[in-house]
Amino acid sequence: MGRPSRSEGLDPETQYAEIYANLGEYEFPWDITQALSFALFRTYAVPSIGSLLDRTGEFTERTQKRHDDTSILLDIPGIHGLDSPEGKAAIRRINQMHRMYDISDDDMRYVLATFVVTPRRWVDSYCHRRLTETEVTASVRYYQALGARMGIKDIPADYDAFDAFLNDYERDHFAYDDGARRVADATMRLFKSFYVWPFGLGMGLFGRAIMDPPLLAAFHYDNPAPAVRKAAAGALRVRSRFTALLPERKRPKYAHSRRRIRSYPRGFEAEKMGTFTPGCPVRRDAPGQAAATEPDPVTRSA
Repeated sequence: MGRPSRSEGLDPETQYAEIYANLGEYEFPWDITQALSFALFRTYAVPSIGSLLDRTGEFTERTQKRHDDTSILLDIPGIHGLDSPEGKAAIRRINQMHRMYDISDDDMRYVLATFVVTPRRWVDSYCHRRLTETEVTASVRYYQALGARMGIKDIPADYDAFDAFLNDYERDHFAYDDGARRVADATMRLFKSFYVWPFGLGMGLFGRAIMDPPLLAAFHYDNPAPAVRKAAAGALRVRSRFTALLPERKRPKYAHSRRRIRSYPRGFEAEKMGTFTPGCPVRRDAPGQAAATEPDPVTRSA
């Protein structure tokens, strides 16, 4: 059975940030990291997202840095608090980058949905226990709060609504795109680089083995044999059962402390991370005007 949730007794309506931090920093740090990586990977299969990322060149030419920036900027609000000075700086940097591009509300809402749905699916499928209802509700509330500060409209009200939105959006929008495939291939190469030889050689097959058929089809990736899928899922479950027997983690595991984060050996500042105008070729027609007329949700909520 393993250890019980360390969030037992906490209120997901008011202590959602602490509960979500427990999941990502203490109980399932490796699994939540993998799930969020695959959540972002899913978004490439929507051509309006994947092709945009390809046109910027950021995810194909500076894949490691884009991975590191995304991981750290999303982690900072969870570490320090959504409304802390550090959290506000990270969210403001994310908002500034998003306003450089013509991104639809639906695409923004879909990306948020992947952050809610994919980690639960991963933990429930591969870990030694399923998420509790308290943990699921807290995850929803955390990302609803983050989404509000990012100015995302019509955020789903609960997990079932997030799940339904994600399923419908993927059914209607997953499709092949050459640019999205380039972004996916670059990301897969990066994932392989996280593991020493010879394990890195097999990470491409392993990664595809835990992707669902619609996602594979959207990238024109081969569908691994059922035996390979079974072996990959089994390996993840064995790993989780083993780690559940280890002593309880006493110190939090943060994104920036992981060895796969390589871009900031001397530390980082949220305000200097990511991309800036000018510097990326895919911008709104009048980026300066957009920045001046669209209020920052972080500032507005302060």
